[in-house]
Amino acid sequence: MADDMELDEPVFPQGGNDASGSGAANSTRLAAMQTHTKATAVRSIEGWIVMVTNVHEEADEEAIHDKFGEFGEIKNLHLNLDRRSGYVKGYALIEYPTLDEARAAIDGANDTKLLDQTVQVDFAFVRPPPGKGQGGGARGGGGGGGRGPTRGRTGRSRSRSPGAAAKEEVI
Repeated sequence: MADDMELDEPVFPQGGNDASGSGAANSTRLAAMQTHTKATAVRSIEGWIVMVTNVHEEADEEAIHDKFGEFGEIKNLHLNLDRRSGYVKGYALIEYPTLDEARAAIDGANDTKLLDQTVQVDFAFVRPPPGKGQGGGARGGGGGGGRGPTRGRTGRSRSRSPGAAAKEEVI
């Protein structure tokens, strides 16, 4: 069963840990994984998921499949509908089996028209670009999990807004 499982080749940022000496191929693959904001795309369990935003509310799966099917085999297409109106919520998720197909869809369909509306296309799952999201700022990892007041917060009560004390003194 493990024989028919597809594995991605490892990608080493900045050419470091590659023992085979294929630094040029590695950098080409890393460049293909870059989003418009220079974040690095991450593969989902079964494929590469592309997010299409600003989708017209009257678009249907057939229109999206026609536009994005020309870039490669679509493994899965998710078009989320509003429960009340029945119209599209404004985005679609498209899964491609390979990075090359997903990259072709992003490059070929970004800032193009779909039912008289310009859509934006990029990878759905990304790692932040180097230097952003790093350093354990206000969000992020850390152990613990207790609900005590010493979780990186000041001693003020969470139920009061910061300006509430100043308003009470004025009254």
